[in-house]
Amino acid sequence: MSQLSNTFGSREVDPDEREDLIRGVFSKVAPRYDLMNDLMSFGIHRVWKRFLARRVAARPGQVILDLAGGTGDVAARVAAWDRSVVVCDPSTEMMQVGRYRRLPGVRWLAGTGEAIPLQDGSVDTVTIAFGIRNCTYMDKALAEMLRVLRPGGRMLCLEFSRPWGPVRPFYQLFSATVIPRLGAWVARNPDAYKYLIESIQRFPDQEEMKEMMEGAGFGDVSYRSLSCGIACLHAGTKPGETAA
Repeated sequence: MSQLSNTFGSREVDPDEREDLIRGVFSKVAPRYDLMNDLMSFGIHRVWKRFLARRVAARPGQVILDLAGGTGDVAARVAAWDRSVVVCDPSTEMMQVGRYRRLPGVRWLAGTGEAIPLQDGSVDTVTIAFGIRNCTYMDKALAEMLRVLRPGGRMLCLEFSRPWGPVRPFYQLFSATVIPRLGAWVARNPDAYKYLIESIQRFPDQEEMKEMMEGAGFGDVSYRSLSCGIACLHAGTKPGETAA
């Protein structure tokens, strides 16, 4: 079972400790998490998430799982009374912030990407936005997403990726200097955002992620780079015919 990384900050940690540390990061920044995202991305993350929501193309009666859904900002874009949206996240603090939104048709479920507490073939669409790189075992998380999907169901993964060559130096400079200072100022947790930058830098690029999804068993795998490759929407389908 491959790990995405066995480090946290500048030190080596074992997988269980890494998971606990990441969970601690999100519990500390939960009240200011959405504000922090707005400042770090100049609000562009909202455009990316709207693009993701349009690709979901939710229909009445569907079950949509928003994995690592945190405060529910993606769920808010796909929620409605005529469908079921499940936000699943290991951080109860993040989900508690999201519950104040009182989103229609949404329920909140504690769980990790590596052990999704849902039955096999029970979900029409899985979304995960900026969360898969926090999984300790990404291949196991991909296998779990495939497991809970119905045949013909889709997985949509929005994640940071490898920027195009001309913008890469400017993006790396911004990431290394501005984001940690914003983390110290707004989230009052600079270490949390040092980890954030490190996790982005270690994440597979567009083609590598495509290969990982295909290796996990997804079909029709594709991706679309957003904002010059700073982010990317990956999509895949569970093989088999959709039940009528």
